Amino acid sequence: MPSLSEETKGAVKQLMPGATIGIVGGGQLGRMMALSAKYMGFRIGVLDPTEDCPTAQVADFQVTADYDDDAAIRELAERSDVITYEFENVNADAIDTVRGTVAVPQGTDLLRVTQDRVNEKQFINEHGAPTAPWRQVDSVEELHSALKEIGFPAVLKTRRGGYDGHGQAVLRTEQDVHEIESRCEQDGMPPSILEGFVDFAFEASILVCGNGDEYVTFPIVRNEHRNNILHMTIAPAAVDDAVAEQARDLAMRLARGFELSGILAIELFVTSEGRVIVNELAPRPHNSGHYTIEACSIDQFDAHIRGIAGWPLPQPKLLSNAVMVNVLGQHVAPTRALIADHPEWNVHDYGKAAVKHNRKMGHITVLGDDTELIVEQLEATGCCDDLK
Repeated sequence: MPSLSEETKGAVKQLMPGATIGIVGGGQLGRMMALSAKYMGFRIGVLDPTEDCPTAQVADFQVTADYDDDAAIRELAERSDVITYEFENVNADAIDTVRGTVAVPQGTDLLRVTQDRVNEKQFINEHGAPTAPWRQVDSVEELHSALKEIGFPAVLKTRRGGYDGHGQAVLRTEQDVHEIESRCEQDGMPPSILEGFVDFAFEASILVCGNGDEYVTFPIVRNEHRNNILHMTIAPAAVDDAVAEQARDLAMRLARGFELSGILAIELFVTSEGRVIVNELAPRPHNSGHYTIEACSIDQFDAHIRGIAGWPLPQPKLLSNAVMVNVLGQHVAPTRALIADHPEWNVHDYGKAAVKHNRKMGHITVLGDDTELIVEQLEATGCCDDLK
């Protein structure tokens, strides 16, 4: 294709303005990717089954079809110079079929690792990064065997799928195991993984971005989840230099292992002893990275687009401390009612048509030196009291 500086089935040498980036998935992450790409001069296509989805509202065209529709993926490929994705549950086989037509800088190995929790844990451990103790579990018998090694409490997760707590069961007692056994008598045991609990002080995350050759990291941030959904991110995390360096080192090891193009988000546990343990990977921009839009010299979406376009990557700098809070469906009305009273709020609305309980509808970022005070002020609004 003339927009590419060289013919390629994989990584892009350098994508020029005017080229088209096809995004598989039309949610808020795709929307913010598209906005960044537009500033750089790129055109945007999106594949999503919902007409006028958030990404389509800022894109040049939409292919309206299911994500696993082979013909639709081929149409997107034929109309694009590069394909990326905004969520990890993409059909890797379907993407492979168009790699002779369009560049896929992230490749599909990254997808296959992060789509399967066993593959993910193996990759993380093989690249020298620690995880919670884990065992592959494909039957009730294997579950009992794994519990003898790992013990209670533990978390049983399906190998594939699930998000925001879905597809997971916390096992604290034998009664919890009996409930799993009863369920398996009817439906069978899906391929799963058992993970031991980590006695962590707090949850954190770090973003790393690559262009296939060079890699840069964002600061480690602290995350607070409520009802298994990210509620708030505090940037930066209040950690000492040794913890920050651990996070950065493991992020760089994983990025090099993937020969990463684009953003990789790494969800972490930080223990009271200062150990950094990897929880999960997300091969895309991440909810906990939204603070970067206002708080960093380059945000995660700009970095992602630069990475998949083969552009050089500047080292991100934190320009201000920040707190990001998610706006779920039940928070839309109360937050909108207060916008006029809070000029310090950087309000982001994702343009979703249907407001649903616990659905991510937007986020608010507040900048300032004193993040503890910002958290107090956000909580004092009462907008998220249902999550206390």
